Amino acid sequence: MDNEIKCLFGGILSLLTIASVTGFILARKYKGSSAKNVIDNLNARTKAWWQMCAIFAVSLLVGNAGSVILFAIMSFLALREFITLTPTKKGDHKTLFWLFFIILPYQYYLVYTRWYGMFAIMIPVYAFLLIPVRSALAGDTKNFLERTAKIQWGVMVCVYCVSHAPALLILDIPGYAGENVKLLLFLTVVVQMSDVLQYVFGKTLGKHKVVPDVSPNKTWEGLVCGVVSASLIGMGLWWSTPFSPWAALVISLVITIMGFAGGVVMSAIKRDRGIKDFGNIIQGHGGIMDRIDSLCFAAPVFFHIVRYYYTW
Repeated sequence: MDNEIKCLFGGILSLLTIASVTGFILARKYKGSSAKNVIDNLNARTKAWWQMCAIFAVSLLVGNAGSVILFAIMSFLALREFITLTPTKKGDHKTLFWLFFIILPYQYYLVYTRWYGMFAIMIPVYAFLLIPVRSALAGDTKNFLERTAKIQWGVMVCVYCVSHAPALLILDIPGYAGENVKLLLFLTVVVQMSDVLQYVFGKTLGKHKVVPDVSPNKTWEGLVCGVVSASLIGMGLWWSTPFSPWAALVISLVITIMGFAGGVVMSAIKRDRGIKDFGNIIQGHGGIMDRIDSLCFAAPVFFHIVRYYYTW
C-alpha cells in the first residue's frame, strides 16, 4: 500500500468517523421525533459501511487475488438473491448449477489470469447460448422464454457487469503499472458516495420525484446535488488516477449517472416482484444487490472508458 492508497483509506475512515459521531449526536438530540427513522437508517448504513470497508481493505492487502475473490463472492450472493426473486422451475436446476459453479467462477478466473479476449465474450456469447440449450434439454417448455430470460439477465448483471470492477486490475496503463487498485477504489468511492449523497440531499432538499412509481425516494434535487457533489469528489481524487482533473470530473459524471440508472432499473425489478429489498444480509442496506445495483451499471462503462482512452 503506497502513500496514495493510504491517503484514500484515511479519507474514507475520516468520513466514516465523522458520520458515526454525527449520527450519535443526532440520535441523542432527536429522540422520538419524526426524523428518528431517517437518523436510525443513516446510522445503520454507517455501521454497515464500517464493516464493508474493513472487508474491502483486507481484500486489497491480500493482493489482486483477494480483490477478485471478494467480487466473485459478491457476484455469487447477488446472483442468489436475484434468482430467489425470480423463481425458476425444476427443469432449470441443472442450468443454475452450471451458472453458479462453472460459469461464475470461470468468469473470475479469466479476470485473475488477465485473459481479456475470453473475459469480454464468455458470458455474452457462450453462456448466453449454453443457458437456453441446457434448459431446453430438460424438456420443460412451460414459460420457457420467460425463465431463460430471467437467468440470462441475472448472469449478465450480477456476474458479467460486476466482474468489470476487479477487471480494472488487468489493464496495462502507461506510467501506472502496479497502481490499478486505485482505479478500483476510485470507482467504488465515487459511485457509492453518489448513492449516499443522493439519499442525503433527497431527504433534506427533495421535493420533485424523478420516477415516483418506480423509486419514490429518488428526487431531482437529490439526483442533481448528489451527482454533482460526487463528481466533484472524483475530480478531487484525480491525483490517484491516470486522469487529468477535468477528465476525472467528466468520467465521474458518467459513472454517477450510470449508477443512478442501475439503481432505477433494480428498483423497477423490486417493484415488479412486490418487495422492498433484495435481501437483508447487510444491516441498513438490504441485500448485496441493493448495495451494488449502481456498481453493476457503472463498472463496465468505467472499465471500457479507461481501456479505450488510457491503455496501450
